[in-house]
Parts: sequence; C-alpha cells; structure tokens
Amino acid sequence: MARDPRWPRVWENYGEDCLVNSIMGSFAVRGFQGDDPNNIPADRIATSVKHYMGYSMARTGKDRTPAYIPISELREKCFAPFKECVEAGALTIMVNSGSINGVPVHANYDLLTQWLKEDLKWDGMLVTDWADINNLYTREHIAADKKEAIQIAINAGIDMAMEPYDLNFCTLLKELVQEGKVPMSRIDDAVRRVLRLKFRLGLFDRPNTQSADYPLFGGREHAEVALRTAEESQILLKNKDNILPLASGKKILVTGPNANSMRCLNGGWSYTWQGHLADRFAGKYNTIYEALCHKFGSGNVSLEQGVTYKPEGSYTEENEPEIEKAVEAARNVDVIIACIGENSYCETPGNLSDLAISANQRELVKALATTGKPIILILNEGRPRIISDIEPLAKGIINILLPGNYGGDALANIIAGDVNPSAKMPYTYPRNQAELTTYDYRVSEEMDKMEGVYDYDAVVSVQWPFGFGLSYTSFEYHNFRVNATSFTADDELHFSVDVTNRGARAGKEAVMLFSRDLVASLTPENRRLRAFDKVELQPGETKTVTLSIKGSDLAFVGADGKWVLEKGDFRMQSGNQTLNMTCSQTKKWMTPNR
Repeated sequence: MARDPRWPRVWENYGEDCLVNSIMGSFAVRGFQGDDPNNIPADRIATSVKHYMGYSMARTGKDRTPAYIPISELREKCFAPFKECVEAGALTIMVNSGSINGVPVHANYDLLTQWLKEDLKWDGMLVTDWADINNLYTREHIAADKKEAIQIAINAGIDMAMEPYDLNFCTLLKELVQEGKVPMSRIDDAVRRVLRLKFRLGLFDRPNTQSADYPLFGGREHAEVALRTAEESQILLKNKDNILPLASGKKILVTGPNANSMRCLNGGWSYTWQGHLADRFAGKYNTIYEALCHKFGSGNVSLEQGVTYKPEGSYTEENEPEIEKAVEAARNVDVIIACIGENSYCETPGNLSDLAISANQRELVKALATTGKPIILILNEGRPRIISDIEPLAKGIINILLPGNYGGDALANIIAGDVNPSAKMPYTYPRNQAELTTYDYRVSEEMDKMEGVYDYDAVVSVQWPFGFGLSYTSFEYHNFRVNATSFTADDELHFSVDVTNRGARAGKEAVMLFSRDLVASLTPENRRLRAFDKVELQPGETKTVTLSIKGSDLAFVGADGKWVLEKGDFRMQSGNQTLNMTCSQTKKWMTPNR
C-alpha cells in the first residue's frame, strides 16, 4: 500500500487503502493465474505478491529502510491485502527487504511462518528479494556472518533464496543441516513448496515457453484493453470554467519535460529496470504530443518543452532549461498543455529528499502563466509531487499517473471529450511537505478543514483527498438507505443509494461506501472505505447502487492485536449522503483473523 507519498514505489500498487489493494490484488491474482491455483493453464503464470509486508511504511520514506508499525495496523491494514491474495490462490510471496519494529522481516518467524503459512494454511512458496539474506549480516547486523544469516532466514520460513552473487549459499546451508542448526524437516518443507509450485505450473510437462504458442501476445485485443484501462484510470482533478474538453480547432502548445517521452508514460520496470531506455523500444506508440497531433491535427498543435530531461539519465537529471522559448511559443496559441511530473525510476534509485516537483518545472509553469493563456496541467508521475504553488495558475489538471504505451492516446481522447473521465484518486495528494497523511487518519490528527462535498468533518489540509475525481457531467446522490439500522457482527448489511446523472453527457461514477466508528476503545479513524462499485449512467438516468458488507467488516484490531466489533454508533457515507446505525452487541475474536 502506498501509505507514504515519499516512497519510490507508490506507483507499483493500488494506492493507500487496504480494501482497494485487497480487491484489486486478489483480482490480479486470478487474472494472472486463472481460477484453479492447482492447475495453472499454459496461457497463465504464477503470481508473486510482494513485498510482505509493511514495505511502504518506512519511517524515512526511503526504499528498504526500517518501518515502525503498531500491531493493530500491521494486522488490520498491512496483512489484509496479502490475506486476500492468498485466499485467491497466490502461489508465491516475496518478502519485505527491510525491518518492522526492529526485526528484519526475513528473520521474523511470526510473520513468515505463523501468520502466513500456519494461520492461513498456505502451502505456497516464500522467496527473498535480491540477495536479501545477506542484509541480515551486512546491513541489519543481527547475524555475524553469511552462514548465520542463512540459518536465521531459513528457520524463519524462507523457502527460496534469490542469491545472485555467491554459490557458496548451497554449501553453507548443507553445513547448517549437518550441524543440526537447520532441521531437515524445514528443508523438506521448503523443497515441497518449490516442487509443488512447479507441478502446479506444469513445468515438468511443459518446461519451455515458445512465443509461437501465444499468437495474441501484444496484439490488437490486448491493445484495446490497454487503451480502455488508461482511459478509465486518468483522473480529472480541476476543470475551472469548464476549460475541458477542448473544442476542435483550438491552437495548442504542448510543453514540459513529459510532453514527448514514452519513458515518462511507462515508468520503471518497462523495457529495462529503471525504464530509461523505453524510447528506444516504444517508438511505434504515441507520446502525449504525438497523440494530441493525431487528435487535433498537427497544424493546430506545437511543441516547445522549455524543460527537458537528460536522455537516458537518472530520473532527477534535467537539461539547462529554455523556458523563454516556451513562453514565446505560447503567445501564438489558444491554450497551453503543460506536461510535468517525473521521469522514470524504481526502487532505491527513486529515493528523494524533496517532495516538491522540480524547480525548473515550477518556474516553467509560472512563466507560462504570465502570458495570460489558459493552462492545463498534465501530471505524469509515479507518486504525488507537491505543486501547491502552481496549482492556482492552472484552469485544468489531469493526473494520468503512469498510463503505459497507450496513455498518450487515452489522454488525447479525454482532452477532446471522446472519453468522459471517471477515475478517482487512489491516494491522498499532499499540499505541504510537513502535512503528509492518509484519508483514514485518526480523528485526533487535526490540521485544517476541507470544503464542499468533501467536508466530512475532516481537519486535514491536502491538495486532493483519496477518492476525489471529477467528470464532464455531474452526479447527484439521494435516498441513501440500509436494510437494518441495528446490527451485529453476523448480519449482512445492504446499503443502497440512488445516483442520477444530472449532466448532458453519459458518464461513469465510482460509488463508494465509507464508515466512521463514532466512539471506540482505540481512537477511531476519520473514515474507512468499506465497498465500492462503478456505474455508467446516460444523461438524466437514475440507477440504484447497492453495496453489501458484513457487520464484522466494521470491526477493527485493538491495541492487543485482537479483532473486535464494539457496541455503539457508526456513521455511514456515500457521496454527500450519510446515515447513522448502531451495533447492538460487542464481539471479540480470539482467532488471529476474522
């Protein structure tokens, strides 16, 4: 989960919420593997869910550094997505490279063996990340040497070691078994898990993969899905004076370092580790500039970037800016589309010390604003970079995240109005460097107050909240109701709300159900997402959306690490509609999981 915007791997998951990660992660497992984890078809692959767990919550925000997480949050939020993926059939899990509460996860028997293998009765395989067992003696200093590090990790529950450097690993492990320091039963268990994975994949029958057996790979069908996915995941954040969609015939300046780069659209782990060579291989796809030329006509679209990245350099490297050229070009157009954000990176090379977007990019936008021409900001970034000083200068803002090879085409379709944006923010976008938070903060964390429909007694100052996203139409929520206003842990709760499209365009709306525990033995969270669905509505159309949960879904993990649903009042919310309901009976679980 992306719980800290400083983290360089924000873009590698489904956002900051544990429910979203649980649902999207479990569906991804079934998509990759199929519906039967014991028999993986030839056109599917095994998943490796990673990194187990708490990896994103390092105190420093930097990759592979220590995290300090209360047991309640570890169980309730960090563990939840992995539990859902295991129950969906995930065959392998990769372990967090860092430590939690001072214990390296590769050495944590409770988390690896007790929580995962025994409590969930999971028979899959645990694998390390790159040379991570070495870290137990080179970085974490809980082992004197490599041999002791191997002993600790294998006994904790590691089944497969990713050992890229030293074949002596095998010799040392054999010695540990002969010395009785690693029991043969642990070796047998690990080997069974490795072999079980290979049998499930059919590798003893089909050891090789031939590209000729996959004629649809990279074909039209997949391209259509990639385009549709990009269209439905780009978020309209601002649309002052209905600047968007743009009418045809407008003269457009495309500017900014992300305007003409496939590397920026794809991000890390694309073609190469850092993604820095993507433009060598993705030339047949359209950059943002090229897509806009195709959509609005090359005679109406000009390119003057003003700020550029160093070709194939590290993600922070920029060339000497030429802002004055962009300003001059802007004088001859009707609208400016400024494509800003980040270059590609991943893992530790993506660490940062300043969350604000680069100074050159901010100066570019400020200089363009002096022309008086309307500005549309395109945010193309792997994590939210602070733009509070330039946000007021833009009439329109679209956050396209890292949309892939068809991201430029998807954006052009949205800007032209051929696609109505429908995505919502998967994370909280911070306004200030010293006010980093998540939407489910504890109610005692008071900083500021939100406005409008998102004034849900919030007291946290952010640029855009989790779940925010605009459309080219407007939706009205009404008649919010539930089948029972008094409930227990065993009850099924069915919430319904009528949603009406009040605009002139067809559109899709992500309908979300939030809860707030009004009084609890642990300081309650501001609110929690409990269910969501997406509905498409024609102009003037009304649909009833029903979201169902169990009473037990409103439980939380207390300070003692136990799940509990406490008697008392809850406030439920969907859109701007709220209702109150009461849990009539306390239930505490004595099992690790509900």
